[in-house]
Amino acid sequence: MKQLFNYVLSILLAVCIISILTYKSAYAGNIRKAVAAGRFYPASRSELEQMIDSLTFQAKQTSIQIPPDKQLKALILPHAGYVCSGLTAAHASLVLRENLFDRVVLIGPDHKIGFNNGAISDADAYETPLGLVRLNDEAAKLRANSDLFQSIPASDRLEHSLEVVLPFLQRYLNEFEVIPVVMGRGNANQIERELNPLIDQNTLIVVSSDLSHYLPYSQSVDKDKETINMILNMESDKLLKNSNRACGIIPILIVLEMAGKHGWKPVLLHYSNSGDTVGGRSQVVGYAAIAFYGDSSMQKKHNQQQIDPQLGQVLVKLARQTIMQRLGLKISDKESDLVATTVKDEVLKARRGTFVTLKIAGNLRGCIGSLAAEESIVDGVKCNAVSAAFHDPRFSPVTVEEIEDVDIEISILTNPQPLEYIDSVDLISKLRVKVDGVILRKGRAGATFLPQVWEQLPQPENFLSHLCVKAGLSANAWENTKLEISIYQVQYFEEKK
Repeated sequence: MKQLFNYVLSILLAVCIISILTYKSAYAGNIRKAVAAGRFYPASRSELEQMIDSLTFQAKQTSIQIPPDKQLKALILPHAGYVCSGLTAAHASLVLRENLFDRVVLIGPDHKIGFNNGAISDADAYETPLGLVRLNDEAAKLRANSDLFQSIPASDRLEHSLEVVLPFLQRYLNEFEVIPVVMGRGNANQIERELNPLIDQNTLIVVSSDLSHYLPYSQSVDKDKETINMILNMESDKLLKNSNRACGIIPILIVLEMAGKHGWKPVLLHYSNSGDTVGGRSQVVGYAAIAFYGDSSMQKKHNQQQIDPQLGQVLVKLARQTIMQRLGLKISDKESDLVATTVKDEVLKARRGTFVTLKIAGNLRGCIGSLAAEESIVDGVKCNAVSAAFHDPRFSPVTVEEIEDVDIEISILTNPQPLEYIDSVDLISKLRVKVDGVILRKGRAGATFLPQVWEQLPQPENFLSHLCVKAGLSANAWENTKLEISIYQVQYFEEKK
């Protein structure tokens, strides 16, 4: 019996050894090795842990006001050497805890190579002295399914902007998977649209960026305060008007676009520059830690449920098919059956306000909607698609020759809420740029602008003036007349052709 036991034990040990060797060989040559260890932060695990823990202890002395009953959605953190920016980065400890997120979308700038759009590693894992961080399966899907992402091995070998942030996340979150995106030159809105479907309650968006570079101390502080205020006010257009605001300007614009769509509120956790930490004030680099908060899953369920992006695309197809049917055009049975089946989803039976917007070459071709939640989402889209195409009094009806050139956008509204304000200054301060749709009324006069209109009118004063004119009032009515104001938010879906 003892011989049999020893034999079985030896077999089990052999299996374990083979499994370990197999696991290691699976990663052989397929791990993105640490390139900043020993330069930006300690290469020793124990020294790195001690350094992060010391910085965390200092950061914990900071008091911040976190929005009540909200959930962390995103972070902006710096990526310089830890002796320079580590204290600011450690302020992530104020909002993170173990197992809070299963997945991190980590977006940082390219400093070394020079390329267009995004680089996503094809490695199986990133390595730091604190261990391996596995890549989430969605990383490979993004490379395979979008022309905006590719593997760039040279970036893996040289770029530090993602790696430097990882040890803080490892220390605070413990176990998680990562989708690493290094951004080169590109359109932030296009990248955001590809990444937006990844957003859920278990995913944290982390942007890696420093602020101004190599300015004298006082100039750096002034410029960085401006930049931080632009981020906190979500003024993307202003961020682009001046150079040397942030090396990760495109990643920052991406997270601001997400914040605008989802109603996230940014909160400053900490600011410093290298003159505050390592001394030397003739040329400094600025650092900020900023958190973004939004509704939790329970709040969303209680308020109004978010619609899955795939269902959103089906709604767009429903609008197109409805218009084509009115034009007497043929729709394939396959496409018709797919839409008919999918729109039976329970989520789309909810009563919500809807708008359908038509554009040709970026120019408005029709826009009709309903603010009140009087019919189901499906019925609202069908009705407003017909109205936008054929009954918008500003345009002639859409023709058969035009339909292929028409781009369709669907907006799903939350229930409008009254906005109480004291005067015009108070009104301006309470409007959230790129977040709030606005309804303006005075007597029988009234009009609304969807949140998307902020793209063309980013200044609240201009936004309100144009809205007053649309309502048939004087442009300055919002300044000298007490108006009835309501706000709402939208989830909108642009057609993918």
